[in-house]
Amino acid sequence: MHAAYAPFVPAAYASLRAQTYPRWRWLVQIDGVNDTAVRTALAVTGALTDERVQVESNRAMAGPAVTRNIALARAEAPLLQNLDADDQLEPNALELLVAAMRRHPEAGYAVGHARDLLPDGTLREHPLPLPPGIQRRGALSDEWLSDPEHYRLPVHPAGAMWRRPLVVELGGWTALLGMEDTGLLMAASAAAEGVLVDAPILRYRKHPRQRSLRTGRSKFAGGGAHISLVRERVALLAAGPPRWPPALRVE
Repeated sequence: MHAAYAPFVPAAYASLRAQTYPRWRWLVQIDGVNDTAVRTALAVTGALTDERVQVESNRAMAGPAVTRNIALARAEAPLLQNLDADDQLEPNALELLVAAMRRHPEAGYAVGHARDLLPDGTLREHPLPLPPGIQRRGALSDEWLSDPEHYRLPVHPAGAMWRRPLVVELGGWTALLGMEDTGLLMAASAAAEGVLVDAPILRYRKHPRQRSLRTGRSKFAGGGAHISLVRERVALLAAGPPRWPPALRVE
């Protein structure tokens, strides 16, 4: 998270406190030279005295991919859930995703529906092009329409829960402008089976400060090259062995 998103931090923290799954920890990683605004917002909510919340700062503007990867290095739990500062989790999100991962140990990730959280507070649904349940390797990347005129992801990557070893093996969030989580999700889809939960998981806030609006693909000359790179990586991963569950090693 970064200073521009500080006003949204209380709602993000409230969505964690409302979780029906109690065993969570929030590793806050602040992106930017000055972390005062975010720390002040956290203090107002009482998050700084919550033993489940641990806050660190980059002390530099590093961008979302680097910031998430620093938090990844701090994490010790076997299951990871990303939460951007301007988004919110549905109250039963962690419970549903953890249950799905436990039911399907062969899955490297779990994801559900994302609903747009509009400025007036209403929620906009998005139908998914895939049935719920186990998703074979490549299912999400096959459904990904990546041409500039019809760009569409089958699920929202910001709402995914991950097995930490898979994310580490794939190199974490990718260094792509505006496609950090897309690059990871498509790689994970090519490398491992996943599971789709038929329920809302994420409230994706739409607002004028959104980083994606300021770094949109239409304004970035390298967007096509980014997409080509993700496609090439997907093809290479799909041609290799699955990354989850780990192959048995004979000593």
